[in-house]
Amino acid sequence: MEGYLLRSLLLLSIALTASSLSQTCEPKDQQSNYVREMLMGCWTDFVGENKAEIHILNLIWNTDHAVFGLNVNISRPLILIVTSSNEAFTLFQLNKDVKVYIINSKIKTVVKQPNVFEEDVPDKKEKLITWAEERFGGVTSFTTLQNPSLITLTEADGTKPGSSNCVLENEDITRKNFLEIKTNWHKSCTPEPQSLGHDEIHVINIKEESAVRNVSLLVKTQGLSLFLRGPKGTTWTFLREDSWKIGSNNDIQLPQILGRYKASYNGTLSGDKAENVQRMALEYFKASYFTSYSEIELNAPTLFLVIGKQNNLTETSTAELPMIKEMTPATTASTNKMPLTMELYTSPDYRLPLDPETRLPTNKRIYAEISGHAIGDIKLTLKVNSCIMCSKASCSVRRELPFILEACSVDSCHNSARLSFSLDQLQEVTSTTWDLECSVNVCFGPHCLGVERVKRNLEVIQSCQPPDQPCFDFGLSGVLGIAFGGFLIGVLLIGALWFIKIKTGYPAGLGMRSTAVNFPGCPCSSAKRQPVSSNPSPSENSSANASIGSTQSTPTSSMA
Repeated sequence: MEGYLLRSLLLLSIALTASSLSQTCEPKDQQSNYVREMLMGCWTDFVGENKAEIHILNLIWNTDHAVFGLNVNISRPLILIVTSSNEAFTLFQLNKDVKVYIINSKIKTVVKQPNVFEEDVPDKKEKLITWAEERFGGVTSFTTLQNPSLITLTEADGTKPGSSNCVLENEDITRKNFLEIKTNWHKSCTPEPQSLGHDEIHVINIKEESAVRNVSLLVKTQGLSLFLRGPKGTTWTFLREDSWKIGSNNDIQLPQILGRYKASYNGTLSGDKAENVQRMALEYFKASYFTSYSEIELNAPTLFLVIGKQNNLTETSTAELPMIKEMTPATTASTNKMPLTMELYTSPDYRLPLDPETRLPTNKRIYAEISGHAIGDIKLTLKVNSCIMCSKASCSVRRELPFILEACSVDSCHNSARLSFSLDQLQEVTSTTWDLECSVNVCFGPHCLGVERVKRNLEVIQSCQPPDQPCFDFGLSGVLGIAFGGFLIGVLLIGALWFIKIKTGYPAGLGMRSTAVNFPGCPCSSAKRQPVSSNPSPSENSSANASIGSTQSTPTSSMA
């Protein structure tokens, strides 16, 4: 029995060890299916004379003496312009209809060929494009490559429908299906077997000897988990907004917030060795598997990456490209902001938000909730500084709006803040359409990431009733009571007038006129009080005397 238990424990230990080892992989020089680089380039529909495409390759190297292969053995006419940051050696394989122009003699060919030419022209990107446009009429594509080991132009069509102008933007070169690129700027691997039916976890490791400190990421797949490790001082900047889980030992820059935050890894492992970094990710996400591992070695300070499975990517929209183009490294002042929204309510339960066109009375208390969207499980705190009302009819009419911060639980106020206010200070202002704008501090823990502003339209309706005083709603019995009371008051008044007339002979009704009486309630009366004349006209005197005389003769009929 004891021997059986020992054998079982031994087998279990071996199984656990094998399972543990299967969750790591050894990175190799191969093209990753998940992580690709973005660099400056363009792609147009231009075709020159004799239907020849004009392609420019801009090669960037980490070493002073690089070696690469270039295969352009295709069957269609093509002009290839090649420029290089450093001296590099290559072996061309060219078709007779292909012409290659080497810029400034930085690329040395192992075997001389008659269709390879040298040109001494400015090699700055924009100036090189201008030279090509003047020399050949236009540019079909401009592609930047870092540390390529083999470049192959395929038989696929090298044009892209759209514009004929070459406008440089950050691009994912894997979309250029006429190019096959093998590079040595990074290694990657995928553990086998893959765990199906689970969330994807991608691990990116920048080696300590690399010069990269600013990494911009365009994540094309939703719901990923990303573990990002780099040397001290590295910043990872996300170019678009979505819901991901992020772990890192560095600073993270998100498109919704002004500053950076640290998705801190506080585990037991350290260093940049592949197995350690892979286990860091498993430890951070409390997982037993990961989807891909990429290891980067570059001397360039900035790196642009695309993350997402290559054959599942949708086309980049035209609205997305300017955003990518305008992104700056996180070392400079960022213009990224966290979008805030404001909803209004009439009750403190915050259940039913008001329609923006709803007219709000000035005598009611209004409740507001300001909220922002953040990536993944990031918890931000919103602190309202001030709120201002500005009339849309005349923006010179401004009112600072006093407010009260409303308490709420952490769950109900996740990435949000609640407040309430009254509009009674707008009671005497004729404008009904206003902009409500609040200044809000966006904080991560004790750190303020920046100040945002949120604006909301307000439609206001005036109310003459004092705040929180209810309108009176009289029933049938109330109406009858008021009528009877009025009847008694009328009898007493006429009796008093009759008594005055008998005792004094003075016309008691002289100089008295009807006045409108405003009772508090809803709605407000628009009647105005008439001024009382101290010198009535003769017609008014005669009218008053006639009225009094009629009252003298028939008091009972008047009362009736």
